[in-house]
Amino acid sequence: MDDFALLLAGMALAALGGEVFVRGTVGVAARLRVPVGIVGVTIAAFATSAPEMAVGVNAAVAGAPAVAVGDALGSSVVNIALILGIVSLVTPLTLSRRDVRRDLPVALAAPLVLGLLTLDGRLDRTDGAVMVTVFLAWIGTTVRHAVDARDGTIGPAEDRHRHAWLLTVGGVALLLLAGRLVIVAARGIGETLGWDPFLVGSTIVALGTSMPELATAVVSRVRGHGDLGASTVIGSNIFNTLWIVGGVALIRPFSLHVDEILVAVIAGAVAAALLIPLRGLTLGRGRGAVLIGGYVAYLGLLALRGA
Repeated sequence: MDDFALLLAGMALAALGGEVFVRGTVGVAARLRVPVGIVGVTIAAFATSAPEMAVGVNAAVAGAPAVAVGDALGSSVVNIALILGIVSLVTPLTLSRRDVRRDLPVALAAPLVLGLLTLDGRLDRTDGAVMVTVFLAWIGTTVRHAVDARDGTIGPAEDRHRHAWLLTVGGVALLLLAGRLVIVAARGIGETLGWDPFLVGSTIVALGTSMPELATAVVSRVRGHGDLGASTVIGSNIFNTLWIVGGVALIRPFSLHVDEILVAVIAGAVAAALLIPLRGLTLGRGRGAVLIGGYVAYLGLLALRGA
């Protein structure tokens, strides 16, 4: 099977996996008696970031951290600028107050923290420990809020959603398989084009590993759970930048050229800033168009750098 056929197969599996995963996640939220957005920013974000984590660990062990960092940073830009841009362009997207007050500032700060740590041209284990510590502090705060947000309903909701975890796991499996197919296809296409590892990681591989987030965001919006899609994307960005890049640095410290990641770091921070609502909590079609335009500009800058 050629690379483009693999790409199409991966996209089809992602659509199916997204449908199953959203159904399961909504059911899990009901069983745990917490807002669906909290499940999205934690469990769902962790699950949909699994492809980036797999790429990151494998690349670090194989001595190719540039691919891992490029993938994690590129996926963060894809998640917000492209995925939420598309969703907002199709239909206005409403963010939850929790996203805006607690999670969005962390998603905005994460690439800035990474940028500061790489000013010396190296990510060592101390830098990795700082990033992982910030991530653990955020996830601890999120879990505490989830406990505080639980309501007292029991009984029928648990029976009605007794298969929720099975659906969630099945959806994750389909999304991971879809991501794997797209990653393999993306690498093949990148090698054919003769691009360098960081450029391949931050564009084609990033698009492939972001397929679970795209499927989740689109399906959740169609099913009337837009807060789930937005929370999953924002949480996935935090996982990608702090947990995965920090973990790569802990596994294998590496040197890098600051200008190599500067475009992706700035693009990630700007994309997160563009999610800040100006009035109310709704992102309209105009904001969606700006986000997509920003992603096209980001690709243009990367192409110029690669050339």
